[in-house]
Amino acid sequence: MSVVAGIGWHLVGAASAAAFYAPYKKVEGWSWEFMWSIGGIFSWVLMPWIVTMMLVPDLGAFYSHIPISTFAMLMFCGALWGIGNITYGLTMRYLGLSMGIGIAIGLNLAVGTLLPPIIKGKLGELLASNGSTLTMIGIAVALVGIAIVTYAGNEKEKVMGQKAEEFDLKKGVSLAIVCGIFSAGFAFGLDAAGPIREQSEALGINYLYVAMPAYGFIMGGGAIVNFAFCLWNIFTKEEISVRRDMSLAKSLLMRNLIFSAIGGIMWYLQFFFYGWGEASVPKDLSYINWMLHMSGYVLFGGVIGLIMAEWKGVGTRPVRFLIFGLLVITAAANIVGLGMAS
Repeated sequence: MSVVAGIGWHLVGAASAAAFYAPYKKVEGWSWEFMWSIGGIFSWVLMPWIVTMMLVPDLGAFYSHIPISTFAMLMFCGALWGIGNITYGLTMRYLGLSMGIGIAIGLNLAVGTLLPPIIKGKLGELLASNGSTLTMIGIAVALVGIAIVTYAGNEKEKVMGQKAEEFDLKKGVSLAIVCGIFSAGFAFGLDAAGPIREQSEALGINYLYVAMPAYGFIMGGGAIVNFAFCLWNIFTKEEISVRRDMSLAKSLLMRNLIFSAIGGIMWYLQFFFYGWGEASVPKDLSYINWMLHMSGYVLFGGVIGLIMAEWKGVGTRPVRFLIFGLLVITAAANIVGLGMAS
């Protein structure tokens, strides 16, 4: 196991998460629900099970050793994560992009990092371990960095005259809290996947991949929630028509399918590399994996925004705050790394 490798793989996964929506922006003529469902087939269904089947020669024999309660917990945690995905979009609607991301991701980071050890009654034990002070400082610094990036985003929105679709502070903050708590369901699911990890290790699966056979169930729970939400909108909203979405020219249909598939695969890859990062981090510090992923998500989201010229014309002040916030998040990862190495 390597501290540097663990942080590095988490950053690769975070970069994929931050960039996954770019291919979706190339989709034309499809409703969001239809596009999101097609991408979801690749990210939540096909990819996790393709990878699992490549790792496990006999799925029936492999999973027969796992308690049913484990599958139920993984699906439940995945469903929580799916609710978090949906409320994330609604948070943006009522708070705007920057404020919504700042509150939702900040809460997501804090809840997903600290709640699992609290539930297990191991927080005191973790706080007493070597390097725990630096690790906790790193988590706090990451939250400060996210706050600075959020402030920069708010300044950008003011300059560009961008506003939330239906700004409602009370409703938006409430949804952000729900999103921050429920989106951490994936972290809870991985924490509950111990029996599957043990079975993977017994089978001789490389340590980088031992959590992968749990992904199909965690993402399956999230898929049920997301597909149900999309189907509800498709069948209840008159402005959405699958027949119209499928009546496009064949060339455009193929183009939309390819870009949706790419977006979905990139969404899955964030957790693929998360698994590598988690496997590289010492087990007694496993609680910091979610912090590294979520702070990296904000870090690369800002970097990609700069590369794609989303901050062009906003003036130097918001950009200076953005860069400062990104540097603070980078410093947080390094502080956590020092805590892990001590």
